[in-house]
Amino acid sequence: MRKLFTKGNLINGVIIVALLVIVFVPPAKALLIRGLMGIGLFKADVTQQAPAVPVVVDIAFQNAAGQTIRLSQLKGKVVFLNFWATWCPPCRAEMPSINALHQKLKDDSNLVFIMVDADSQLANAAQFMAKYAYDLPLYQVISDVPQSVYSGSLPTTVIFNKAGELVFKHDGMANYDSGEVEEFLMKLASAK
Repeated sequence: MRKLFTKGNLINGVIIVALLVIVFVPPAKALLIRGLMGIGLFKADVTQQAPAVPVVVDIAFQNAAGQTIRLSQLKGKVVFLNFWATWCPPCRAEMPSINALHQKLKDDSNLVFIMVDADSQLANAAQFMAKYAYDLPLYQVISDVPQSVYSGSLPTTVIFNKAGELVFKHDGMANYDSGEVEEFLMKLASAK
C-alpha cells in the first residue's frame, strides 16, 4: 500500500492550498500582484501618451463630507484621477504606489489627486484607506463619465493637463511610484 503522506503529495498539497488562497483571498492576490509590480511588471508607460483630448463632459465628484468638485473647476491644475474599488485585487495592489506618489507630490498646488470609489460606497472606501494608512483624497462620481475617460475597467487611471485635456489613460494596474510618472506629472505641473 502506498503512503498517502509522501514528500511529493505534501508539496502538491501546499501548492494547491497556496493557489486556492491566491484565487479566493483578495489581499493575498493583491500581495502577489504587488510583488510582480515590484520586479518591474505592470509599469505605467507615460512615454506612450495619448494625444491631448479635451473633455467634453464636465465630471462632478463628491467626497464623504458632501463637498463637490468639478473638472471644470480644476482647469489650471494637473489632475491624477484613479477609478478603483475595495474588492478589486489589482486596485489594492497598485494603491501603495499611488499613495507613495501622492505623498511625494501632495504639496504641489498645481497637482490634484482624485481617487474615485467606483462602487460609490465612500464609508467602506474610507475604512479601507484608514486600515492601510493611505492618505488619498477619496470621492465618488455624481455625474455622467464619458467612455473616453472611464469605460468600467478597474483600475483605470487618467491624467488631465492644465488645459483640462486627457493626456494619459491606463486601464489596469500599474506601479505609479516610478520616477517616470513623477517626472511626467512635474513636467505637466510646471507647464504654462
